[in-house]
Amino acid sequence: MTDRALVVVRAGALTTVQDRGRPGHAHLGVPRSGALDAPAAALGNRLVGNPPEAAVLETTLNGCAVRPRSTVTVAVTGAPCGVTVEGRPAAWGAPVRVPAGVVLDVGPAVSGVRSYVAVAGGVAVDPVLGSRSTDLLSGLGPPPLTNGTVLPLGGTRVPTARVDVAPQPAPPGELVLRIALGPRDDWFTPEAVRLFTSGAYRVSAASNRIGLRTEGPALDRAVAGELASEGMVLGAVQVPPDGRPVVFLADHPTTGGYPVIGVVRPCDLPSAAQAAPGTPVRFVAVRRR
Repeated sequence: MTDRALVVVRAGALTTVQDRGRPGHAHLGVPRSGALDAPAAALGNRLVGNPPEAAVLETTLNGCAVRPRSTVTVAVTGAPCGVTVEGRPAAWGAPVRVPAGVVLDVGPAVSGVRSYVAVAGGVAVDPVLGSRSTDLLSGLGPPPLTNGTVLPLGGTRVPTARVDVAPQPAPPGELVLRIALGPRDDWFTPEAVRLFTSGAYRVSAASNRIGLRTEGPALDRAVAGELASEGMVLGAVQVPPDGRPVVFLADHPTTGGYPVIGVVRPCDLPSAAQAAPGTPVRFVAVRRR
Protein backbone atom coordinates (compact mmCIF):
# COMPACT_ATOMS: atom_id res chain seq x y z
CA MET A 1 0.00 0.00 0.00
CA THR A 2 1.32 3.47 -0.91
CA ASP A 3 2.49 5.46 2.11
CA ARG A 4 0.79 8.78 1.49
CA ALA A 5 2.34 11.11 4.04
CA LEU A 6 4.57 14.15 4.42
CA VAL A 7 7.52 14.27 6.81
CA VAL A 8 8.36 17.75 8.08
CA VAL A 9 12.06 18.48 7.54
CA ARG A 10 11.99 22.17 8.49
CA ALA A 11 8.97 23.47 10.36
CA GLY A 12 9.77 27.17 9.99
CA ALA A 13 8.74 29.97 12.34
CA LEU A 14 5.10 28.87 12.45
CA THR A 15 3.53 26.34 10.11
CA THR A 16 0.04 25.06 10.82
CA VAL A 17 -2.61 22.90 9.19
CA GLN A 18 -5.58 24.99 8.01
CA ASP A 19 -8.79 24.51 6.07
CA ARG A 20 -11.97 26.60 5.92
CA GLY A 21 -12.31 26.51 9.71
CA ARG A 22 -15.01 25.47 12.14
CA PRO A 23 -17.78 28.11 12.04
CA GLY A 24 -20.84 27.88 14.25
CA HIS A 25 -19.18 27.07 17.58
CA ALA A 26 -18.83 30.54 19.13
CA HIS A 27 -21.38 29.57 21.79
CA LEU A 28 -18.82 26.99 22.96
CA GLY A 29 -16.05 29.59 23.04
CA VAL A 30 -14.48 28.16 19.87
CA PRO A 31 -13.47 30.64 17.13
CA ARG A 32 -13.77 29.87 13.45
CA SER A 33 -10.02 29.57 12.81
CA GLY A 34 -9.06 28.45 9.26
CA ALA A 35 -6.66 29.87 6.67
CA LEU A 36 -6.09 33.59 7.18
CA ASP A 37 -5.71 34.16 3.43
CA ALA A 38 -8.65 31.99 2.38
CA PRO A 39 -8.47 32.87 -1.35
CA ALA A 40 -4.80 31.81 -1.50
CA ALA A 41 -5.56 28.50 0.22
CA ALA A 42 -8.52 27.88 -2.10
CA LEU A 43 -6.38 28.59 -5.17
CA GLY A 44 -3.77 26.09 -4.01
CA ASN A 45 -6.45 23.44 -3.65
CA ARG A 46 -7.81 24.17 -7.14
CA LEU A 47 -4.36 23.89 -8.67
CA VAL A 48 -3.81 20.38 -7.27
CA GLY A 49 -7.36 19.15 -7.88
CA ASN A 50 -8.56 19.20 -4.28
CA PRO A 51 -12.05 20.16 -3.10
CA PRO A 52 -12.14 23.63 -1.50
CA GLU A 53 -12.48 22.21 2.02
CA ALA A 54 -9.19 20.24 1.83
CA ALA A 55 -6.58 21.09 4.48
CA VAL A 56 -3.33 22.82 3.49
CA LEU A 57 -0.21 24.04 5.26
CA GLU A 58 0.00 27.72 6.22
CA THR A 59 3.56 28.99 6.68
CA THR A 60 4.67 32.23 8.34
CA LEU A 61 7.49 34.42 7.02
CA ASN A 62 10.26 31.84 6.48
CA GLY A 63 8.39 28.91 4.92
CA CYS A 64 8.96 25.22 5.62
CA ALA A 65 10.37 22.06 4.03
CA VAL A 66 8.69 18.66 3.70
CA ARG A 67 9.58 15.26 2.26
CA PRO A 68 6.75 13.15 0.79
CA ARG A 69 6.89 9.39 1.28
CA SER A 70 5.21 8.89 -2.11
CA THR A 71 5.16 10.97 -5.28
CA VAL A 72 2.78 13.92 -4.86
CA THR A 73 1.63 17.05 -6.67
CA VAL A 74 1.84 20.30 -4.71
CA ALA A 75 1.16 23.99 -5.29
CA VAL A 76 2.54 26.91 -3.28
CA THR A 77 0.39 30.05 -3.20
CA GLY A 78 -0.07 33.17 -1.04
CA ALA A 79 3.05 35.17 -0.21
CA PRO A 80 5.55 34.95 -3.10
CA CYS A 81 8.59 32.85 -2.19
CA GLY A 82 11.28 30.68 -3.68
CA VAL A 83 10.32 27.03 -4.18
CA THR A 84 12.80 24.23 -4.73
CA VAL A 85 12.53 20.47 -5.24
CA GLU A 86 15.72 18.69 -4.12
CA GLY A 87 17.53 22.03 -4.40
CA ARG A 88 16.35 22.81 -7.93
CA PRO A 89 14.07 25.81 -8.60
CA ALA A 90 10.39 24.98 -9.06
CA ALA A 91 7.31 27.03 -9.84
CA TRP A 92 5.41 29.13 -7.32
CA GLY A 93 1.67 29.41 -8.04
CA ALA A 94 1.51 26.28 -10.24
CA PRO A 95 1.25 22.49 -9.79
CA VAL A 96 4.64 20.87 -9.12
CA ARG A 97 5.36 17.14 -9.03
CA VAL A 98 7.54 16.06 -6.10
CA PRO A 99 8.96 12.50 -6.25
CA ALA A 100 8.92 10.23 -3.21
CA GLY A 101 11.75 10.93 -0.76
CA VAL A 102 12.66 14.29 -2.29
CA VAL A 103 12.61 17.52 -0.26
CA LEU A 104 10.21 20.31 -1.22
CA ASP A 105 11.51 23.56 0.28
CA VAL A 106 9.25 26.60 0.55
CA GLY A 107 11.54 29.55 1.15
CA PRO A 108 11.10 32.83 3.03
CA ALA A 109 8.37 35.18 1.82
CA VAL A 110 9.79 37.70 -0.64
CA SER A 111 6.83 39.93 0.21
CA GLY A 112 3.80 39.30 2.37
CA VAL A 113 3.70 36.95 5.35
CA ARG A 114 1.91 33.64 4.74
CA SER A 115 2.42 31.06 2.01
CA TYR A 116 0.19 28.03 1.49
CA VAL A 117 1.26 24.52 0.54
CA ALA A 118 -1.54 22.48 -1.01
CA VAL A 119 -0.94 18.78 -1.66
CA ALA A 120 -3.11 16.63 -3.90
CA GLY A 121 -5.37 14.63 -1.57
CA GLY A 122 -5.15 17.22 1.21
CA VAL A 123 -3.60 16.95 4.66
CA ALA A 124 -5.68 14.23 6.32
CA VAL A 125 -5.14 14.77 10.06
CA ASP A 126 -8.14 13.89 12.23
CA PRO A 127 -10.82 16.62 12.21
CA VAL A 128 -12.00 18.26 15.44
CA LEU A 129 -15.50 19.79 15.42
CA GLY A 130 -15.60 19.30 11.67
CA SER A 131 -12.30 20.98 10.84
CA ARG A 132 -8.62 20.05 10.59
CA SER A 133 -7.51 23.61 11.38
CA THR A 134 -4.98 24.45 14.05
CA ASP A 135 -6.50 26.97 16.48
CA LEU A 136 -3.77 28.76 18.40
CA LEU A 137 -6.18 30.30 20.92
CA SER A 138 -8.20 27.27 22.02
CA GLY A 139 -5.58 24.63 21.21
CA LEU A 140 -7.96 22.61 19.05
CA GLY A 141 -6.69 20.77 16.00
CA PRO A 142 -3.14 19.56 15.38
CA PRO A 143 -0.34 21.49 17.11
CA PRO A 144 1.94 23.74 15.05
CA LEU A 145 4.36 21.61 13.06
CA THR A 146 7.74 20.60 14.42
CA ASN A 147 10.67 18.92 12.69
CA GLY A 148 9.91 15.24 12.23
CA THR A 149 6.12 15.58 12.29
CA VAL A 150 4.43 13.09 9.94
CA LEU A 151 1.26 14.29 8.23
CA PRO A 152 -1.07 11.78 6.53
CA LEU A 153 -2.44 12.64 3.09
CA GLY A 154 -5.80 11.80 1.55
CA GLY A 155 -6.34 10.07 -1.76
CA THR A 156 -6.29 12.04 -5.01
CA ARG A 157 -9.50 12.55 -6.95
CA VAL A 158 -9.19 14.62 -10.11
CA PRO A 159 -6.34 15.79 -12.39
CA THR A 160 -4.39 18.88 -11.42
CA ALA A 161 -4.90 22.20 -13.17
CA ARG A 162 -3.04 22.73 -16.44
CA VAL A 163 -1.54 26.18 -15.95
CA ASP A 164 1.93 27.65 -16.07
CA VAL A 165 1.36 30.17 -13.26
CA ALA A 166 -1.94 31.23 -11.69
CA PRO A 167 -2.31 35.01 -11.15
CA GLN A 168 -2.57 36.13 -7.53
CA PRO A 169 -2.92 39.55 -5.87
CA ALA A 170 0.31 41.07 -4.58
CA PRO A 171 0.71 41.55 -0.82
CA PRO A 172 -0.40 45.05 0.14
CA GLY A 173 2.03 47.96 0.10
CA GLU A 174 -0.63 49.77 2.13
CA LEU A 175 -3.34 47.89 4.01
CA VAL A 176 -6.71 49.59 3.46
CA LEU A 177 -9.41 48.21 5.76
CA ARG A 178 -12.99 49.32 5.17
CA ILE A 179 -14.93 49.41 8.41
CA ALA A 180 -18.44 49.91 9.66
CA LEU A 181 -18.20 52.05 12.79
CA GLY A 182 -19.64 50.60 15.99
CA PRO A 183 -21.08 49.07 17.98
CA ARG A 184 -19.02 50.91 20.64
CA ASP A 185 -17.67 53.92 18.76
CA ASP A 186 -19.62 56.11 21.21
CA TRP A 187 -17.13 54.99 23.90
CA PHE A 188 -14.52 57.18 22.19
CA THR A 189 -14.18 60.93 21.84
CA PRO A 190 -15.18 62.49 18.49
CA GLU A 191 -11.52 63.37 17.99
CA ALA A 192 -10.53 59.73 18.58
CA VAL A 193 -13.04 58.50 16.00
CA ARG A 194 -11.71 61.06 13.51
CA LEU A 195 -8.16 60.00 14.30
CA PHE A 196 -9.07 56.32 13.85
CA THR A 197 -10.30 56.93 10.30
CA SER A 198 -7.53 59.36 9.31
CA GLY A 199 -4.51 58.49 11.44
CA ALA A 200 -1.28 56.88 10.26
CA TYR A 201 -1.04 53.33 11.63
CA ARG A 202 1.37 50.51 10.87
CA VAL A 203 1.24 46.75 11.35
CA SER A 204 2.95 45.73 14.57
CA ALA A 205 5.44 42.87 14.75
CA ALA A 206 3.32 41.56 17.65
CA SER A 207 0.55 40.58 15.21
CA ASN A 208 -0.44 36.91 14.92
CA ARG A 209 -3.32 34.65 13.87
CA ILE A 210 -5.41 35.98 16.75
CA GLY A 211 -5.18 39.64 15.84
CA LEU A 212 -3.43 42.21 13.69
CA ARG A 213 -1.99 44.72 16.14
CA THR A 214 -1.22 48.27 15.10
CA GLU A 215 1.27 50.97 16.02
CA GLY A 216 0.20 54.58 15.85
CA PRO A 217 -1.85 57.22 17.65
CA ALA A 218 -3.75 56.08 20.75
CA LEU A 219 -7.52 56.53 20.78
CA ASP A 220 -8.91 58.38 23.80
CA ARG A 221 -12.01 57.14 25.57
CA ALA A 222 -15.13 59.21 26.20
CA VAL A 223 -16.46 56.61 28.65
CA ALA A 224 -14.53 55.43 31.70
CA GLY A 225 -14.63 51.90 33.06
CA GLU A 226 -14.96 48.63 31.20
CA LEU A 227 -17.72 46.77 29.39
CA ALA A 228 -19.12 43.47 30.52
CA SER A 229 -17.81 40.75 28.22
CA GLU A 230 -19.76 40.57 24.95
CA GLY A 231 -19.56 38.58 21.76
CA MET A 232 -16.74 39.25 19.31
CA VAL A 233 -16.86 38.66 15.57
CA LEU A 234 -14.22 38.13 12.89
CA GLY A 235 -12.88 41.53 11.83
CA ALA A 236 -13.88 43.34 15.03
CA VAL A 237 -11.52 46.23 15.81
CA GLN A 238 -11.05 46.15 19.56
CA VAL A 239 -9.25 48.92 21.41
CA PRO A 240 -7.34 47.74 24.53
CA PRO A 241 -6.19 50.11 27.31
CA ASP A 242 -3.11 51.27 25.34
CA GLY A 243 -5.49 52.83 22.78
CA ARG A 244 -4.01 51.05 19.70
CA PRO A 245 -6.58 49.24 17.53
CA VAL A 246 -6.39 45.44 17.18
CA VAL A 247 -8.14 43.72 14.24
CA PHE A 248 -9.46 40.30 15.23
CA LEU A 249 -8.43 37.53 12.82
CA ALA A 250 -9.37 33.86 12.50
CA ASP A 251 -8.23 32.64 15.94
CA HIS A 252 -9.79 35.57 17.84
CA PRO A 253 -11.53 35.12 21.22
CA THR A 254 -15.30 34.81 20.97
CA THR A 255 -15.93 37.27 23.82
CA GLY A 256 -14.17 40.36 25.10
CA GLY A 257 -14.59 43.38 27.36
CA TYR A 258 -12.70 46.08 25.47
CA PRO A 259 -14.85 48.33 23.26
CA VAL A 260 -15.11 47.59 19.53
CA ILE A 261 -14.84 50.82 17.56
CA GLY A 262 -15.63 49.19 14.20
CA VAL A 263 -15.79 45.99 12.19
CA VAL A 264 -13.71 45.30 9.06
CA ARG A 265 -15.45 44.03 5.93
CA PRO A 266 -14.71 40.30 5.52
CA CYS A 267 -13.44 40.77 1.96
CA ASP A 268 -10.56 42.95 3.26
CA LEU A 269 -9.26 40.42 5.79
CA PRO A 270 -7.20 38.25 3.37
CA SER A 271 -5.02 41.31 2.71
CA ALA A 272 -4.52 41.68 6.46
CA ALA A 273 -3.11 38.13 6.48
CA GLN A 274 -0.36 39.24 4.09
CA ALA A 275 0.50 42.62 5.64
CA ALA A 276 4.06 42.41 6.94
CA PRO A 277 5.21 44.29 10.06
CA GLY A 278 5.67 47.97 9.24
CA THR A 279 3.03 48.01 6.49
CA PRO A 280 0.98 51.24 6.62
CA VAL A 281 -2.64 50.68 7.71
CA ARG A 282 -5.57 52.93 6.84
CA PHE A 283 -9.05 52.46 8.31
CA VAL A 284 -11.80 53.78 6.02
CA ALA A 285 -15.32 54.20 7.40
CA VAL A 286 -18.12 53.01 5.10
CA ARG A 287 -21.84 52.84 5.57
CA ARG A 288 -23.41 49.74 7.04
CA ARG A 289 -25.21 47.63 4.47
